[in-house]
Amino acid sequence: MPIRYTKIVATVGPASSAPDMLTRLHAAGVDVFRLNFSHGKHDSHAAALAAIRGAEKESGRPIAVVADLQGPKLRVGETPEDGVPLSFRQDIALECSSEPSEAGTIRIPHPELFAALEKDVILKLDDGRMQLTVTEAGKDRATARVDVGGRLTSRKGINVIGAALPVAALTDKDKADLDFACEAGVDYIALSFVQRPEDAREARERIKGRAGLIVKLEKPSALESLDAVLAEADAAMVARGDLGVELPPEQVPIIQRRIISACRAAGKPVIVATHMLESMVQAATPTRAEASDVANAVYQGADAVMLSAESAVGRHPTAAVAVMDRLIRAVEADPDYWSELAERQQEPEPTTADAISVAAANIAAVLDCRAVVAFTTTGSTALRLSRDRPGAPILGLTPLVETSRRLVLAWGVAPIVTHDVTTFDAMAESAEKAAAEWGVEAGERIVISAGVPFGRAGKTNTLKISRVGAGGE
Repeated sequence: MPIRYTKIVATVGPASSAPDMLTRLHAAGVDVFRLNFSHGKHDSHAAALAAIRGAEKESGRPIAVVADLQGPKLRVGETPEDGVPLSFRQDIALECSSEPSEAGTIRIPHPELFAALEKDVILKLDDGRMQLTVTEAGKDRATARVDVGGRLTSRKGINVIGAALPVAALTDKDKADLDFACEAGVDYIALSFVQRPEDAREARERIKGRAGLIVKLEKPSALESLDAVLAEADAAMVARGDLGVELPPEQVPIIQRRIISACRAAGKPVIVATHMLESMVQAATPTRAEASDVANAVYQGADAVMLSAESAVGRHPTAAVAVMDRLIRAVEADPDYWSELAERQQEPEPTTADAISVAAANIAAVLDCRAVVAFTTTGSTALRLSRDRPGAPILGLTPLVETSRRLVLAWGVAPIVTHDVTTFDAMAESAEKAAAEWGVEAGERIVISAGVPFGRAGKTNTLKISRVGAGGE
C-alpha cells in the first residue's frame, strides 16, 4: 500500500488499552500513541507502554509514544449535590476558599486565580457552558455577572479569558508524571497550558534530553509569542478543546492555520487535535463535517491528526482509525494537495543543511525518485527534508532506536533502524538495501542525503543519486 504521509495519533484509554487492541490499532494505521496523564495511574500507563512496545516489535516498525501531562487545571470547589444555579444577569460572589459553594456564592480553592482577576476578565465554566464577567476584584474575593447561566456542579473546570495566570505549566503532579514517563521510555512529553516560552524551557530542563517536547497550544497568551514558544519545543499540538473555549469559535480555524504555518516555517512537526471524529465515540461512521475537518487539517499541511475520546473510550476505535486513514489517503491522492504544499514552500535559510534538503526535494521531483533517503543520528536531516515536503517518502535511516521513534511523528518520514556507516560506499549500499526492503524496485532512483564525515550531528552536506541495485549515477 502507498505510504501515508500525514500521521495518525490515537489516545489510549479503557477502550484501547488491551494489548491485542493496541496491536490492531497499529495495524489499522496508528503511528503514535498518546498516554493521557489526566487519567489513570502510573502502573496502567506502564502496562500500556509495554504493550505498545510489543506491537512495535511484532510489526517491525517504530512507534512513538507521547505522555500528555495534565497541567494546571483550575476547578471550582465542591457544590451541593444539585449544584449552584446561575441565572442570566445575576451578580454572584467568588471566594477563595476550600469550603463548599452555595447559592449566590462560588468558592474556588485557587489563590493564583484571584491574583489574576481584574474588572472585565471573563471566566468560562464547565468547558464554556457557563460564563461570568468579573465586575469587582479583590485579593481573595470578587463579584461577577452571569452572562450565560446554568447549574454549576462540583469540580467543573475554569477557563480565564483576558488575563495571564501567575502559574507554572508544570504542577507537582506533572513533575512526578514527567519523571516517571521519561524513565519508562516515552518518546515525547506533551506540556499542557503553555502560556510563555519560559514554561517550555522549564519542561525541557527537567526532561534533560530523555524525550522530545511537544507544546500544547491552547492558551491565547502562548500565541502572542508563538515563534519563541516553538523555538523551545520539538513539536506542537493545536489543542482545539481549551483553545475553542478561550477564543471565539470563528477564530479557531484561523489560529489553527496560523499555528500550522508557523510550525512548518520552524521545521517542527504539528498535531491537530480534539473533536476530529467525535461522533464516532458512539457512531460507526463520522459526520460529513468531521470528514471535512480532518481533510482540512491535512490540506493545511499538518504532520499528524489525533483521535482522543474516539480511541480512548469510543465504541469503534479501530473503525475510527480506519476512517481517518482513508480520509488522509484521499486528500493525499488529490493533485491539488501537492500543488498547494508547493505553493506554501518555505524559504530556505542560507545554510548547507537547507541547501541540501531543498536540492534533494527538487531532484526527487525532476527525476521522479521513489524515495529520499536521509542518514541521521539526531533526526535533524530527516526533519529538514520533511519541512520541504518532497513528493517522495523520506526514509529516515538511523542507528538509534530513540531517534527512529521520534521521527515517526514527522510528515512523510518512514524511520528505519540500521547499522551506522563509516564510508561513502557503505552509505550507498545501506541506502539501496533499505530502499529495496521498503519496496523500491530494482532500477528505480533514490536520492541519498547525509553528513560527511559520518557520525557527526548537524553536518548534512552530501547528496548522492542512486538506482537501486545499479550503484550510483
